[in-house]
Amino acid sequence: MTTVLLVVNDSKPRAADVAREAAARLAAGGHTARLPKEDARAIGLDELGLEPGPALTGGADLAVALGGDGTMLRAVHLAAPAGIPVLGVNLGRLGYLAVLEPDALPAALDRFNGGDHGIEERTMLSVGVEGRTPTPPVHLALNEAVLEHGGPGHTVHLAVGIGGRPFTSHVADALIVATPTGSTAYSFSAGGPIVSPRHDALVVTPVAPHTPFTRSLVVHPDEPVRVEVLDHRGAVLSVDGQEMGRLTQGEALVATVAPVPARFVTFGAGDFYGVLKAKFGLADR
Repeated sequence: MTTVLLVVNDSKPRAADVAREAAARLAAGGHTARLPKEDARAIGLDELGLEPGPALTGGADLAVALGGDGTMLRAVHLAAPAGIPVLGVNLGRLGYLAVLEPDALPAALDRFNGGDHGIEERTMLSVGVEGRTPTPPVHLALNEAVLEHGGPGHTVHLAVGIGGRPFTSHVADALIVATPTGSTAYSFSAGGPIVSPRHDALVVTPVAPHTPFTRSLVVHPDEPVRVEVLDHRGAVLSVDGQEMGRLTQGEALVATVAPVPARFVTFGAGDFYGVLKAKFGLADR
C-alpha cells in the first residue's frame, strides 16, 4: 500500500479536480491519500487533511504537487526533511520543476507503485542566522535565500565571506544565494548564470550592485557563504520567496549545502535543456 501526500494550489480549479480524482483512484486501489489540512478544507476533502508535521509526512511514500513551481516549492519544503520524493503536475505556466501534465497523473501513479521510475536528487540550502540570541531555526531552501532592502530607494550594505574567509562587500538592492535549481529563478533575472540542476554548488549574485565587483560567484559546496549586515537600516531575509524577518546590523545569513537533498520522481531521462529552450524560444541553430 502506498501513502501519497497531495499538495494542491486551490486557486486553480483544475488542481482541485485532479486532486479529488487522484484521491479517489488511490483509495480504489487500496492506497492512502493525505493533504495538508488547509488544502483539504479548500477542496472539500476534509477527512484527508492533517496538520503539517510528522502526522502528515510520516510514512508517506510520495508527494504530488498539483500547481506550478510555487506549489512544487511548498511540496519540497514538506517532503524533503522526511526524504519523500516529489512528483510535479504542471497546472501553471511552463516551469522547470513540474514534469507531468494532469492527464498523465493516473499512469504516473501506477508506474510509481510498480517501481517503474527514477529519483533525481538536487542540492538544497540550509539557511541560518548568526549573531542573534536565541538562535533562529535553520530553514531549507530549494531555490534561494535573499537579503534585500526594506523599502523603495534604499540599498543594503553587506559583507560577504566565502569558506570562512572575508571576500568583499556589496552595496546593492539585494544579494542572492541560490542553488543550481534556483539559478533559473531570481538569480537569473539579476544576471546570474544558469547552472545545471545536476551540479552541486552555491551561486552568489548581487542585485543592482553599486560596487565595482558586479559578477556572480559559483561556489564549491564545501564553502559556506556568510553575508553580514553592515548597515544600521538592516535587511529583510526571505527564503524561497517567504519573508523570514529582518536582520539587524551585525547579524548574518549563513548558507550551506543542506544535509538532505530535494528528491524528484522522474520517468526516463530529464529534459532540463528542453524546458530551457522552450522557455526562451531558442532555436537549434
